[in-house]
Amino acid sequence: MTLDDLLADGAPPICAILRGLRPEEALEIGAVLIESGIRILEVPFNSPDPLRSIAAMQAEYGDRALIGGGTVLSVTAVEELHGAGGRIMVTPNSDMQVIARGAELGLELLPGFMTPSEAFAAVQAGARRIKLFPAARLGPAYVRALKDVLPGHVGIWAVGGTGADSIGEWLAAGCEGIGVGGALYRPGDGGASVRDRAVELVAAWRRSL
Repeated sequence: MTLDDLLADGAPPICAILRGLRPEEALEIGAVLIESGIRILEVPFNSPDPLRSIAAMQAEYGDRALIGGGTVLSVTAVEELHGAGGRIMVTPNSDMQVIARGAELGLELLPGFMTPSEAFAAVQAGARRIKLFPAARLGPAYVRALKDVLPGHVGIWAVGGTGADSIGEWLAAGCEGIGVGGALYRPGDGGASVRDRAVELVAAWRRSL
């Protein structure tokens, strides 16, 4: 299951950032999101025992969703993510060694950047998609300017302050997708509240098409 496969299948270009997710709730929250249409699931490494959550969701939902880890900050973490069965690697920064190791292991890469220099360095290291972070600080106009100079095959994902109220603006600016954290899931949230937010987010995406 690749990100290209999911998008070609009509999945919303939305990555759920499940910061703070606990292993004992991973399958419930994962099921709720997938049933609502969100099929890209990221468990940040600064969550409780993230590798257990990633491995559990990959075993259960790996044929329907793209599951992996975020806040990946070291080569060791990349290798641990791969060992747990994760398929997508998300970072908050542009660390060339981390990106290159993820590429070597065949992971889907979504490294973070803020400046054009970081964006081009991430692409040179092997990334085909890059994550603008923190996106809300910079705005959709920043994406439009970047799209003028980045290679056409590079997809930008907006992360940080994104949600149902802004997904249309980001996509209209040229983003391939967005990542959503606190507007979708916060530590301790039950399945019902996550479902409500996920349904609202997917509906907002559909309205933007």
